[in-house]
Amino acid sequence: MRPVRGHAAALRAAGDGARAMAPWLVGVAPLGFVIGVTAARSDIATFAGWLTGPLIFAGSAQAVTLQLLDAHAPMFVVIMGGLAVNLRLVLYSAAVASHWRSRPVWWKALAASTLVDPSAVVALEGYDRSEDPAYGHAHYVGGAITLAIAWLLSITLGVTFGGALPPGLRLELLIPLYLLGQLLRRVNDAVARRAVYVAVALALIGVAVPLHLGVPIAIAGGTLVAIARTERAR
Repeated sequence: MRPVRGHAAALRAAGDGARAMAPWLVGVAPLGFVIGVTAARSDIATFAGWLTGPLIFAGSAQAVTLQLLDAHAPMFVVIMGGLAVNLRLVLYSAAVASHWRSRPVWWKALAASTLVDPSAVVALEGYDRSEDPAYGHAHYVGGAITLAIAWLLSITLGVTFGGALPPGLRLELLIPLYLLGQLLRRVNDAVARRAVYVAVALALIGVAVPLHLGVPIAIAGGTLVAIARTERAR
């Protein structure tokens, strides 16, 4: 593939990234809507609930944060719960670190703010498609912008219309189903399977843990196992 030179080539690469992100939106948009509904129904200010979207961005951490805030958990517990769920982002950061090393600090800061499951996959696809780093950068930007627009729009719709929906729908039950679906698509090696086994075991043990902390504990435990096994393999 030719090196990316000029605005037109960069726009084409960004368009490739946006198209690569499109299939992810089928699952991302409903999840964002459900999280918006959860924010609207929770015992916190509606705007504060919506603000977790751009500030946290990662759906699973956002869902856990909203649940902890709604349960009136101490702020330290809320922060640690969100950080524990987002521990997997350390793996994504390590995967793109070599590609982003030469980028300006401001670019890396903005790009890192949207580095979650779908955008990490799209980023690595872009860098694999071309040996030209500029193509990979533009590919990631196109995918990340597409994801951010769809994510914030779906949360906004959920917050706006969530209060009018019947409370018996229990749409928040779709969140773990979505996360499970995303997980099953990626369990394709021994390290991932072992991490899943540990996370599931911790989740079952942590059902009785107060303040919904069983889920972040399980995610953190599975992620730590994956990191340890990956480092050992290296």
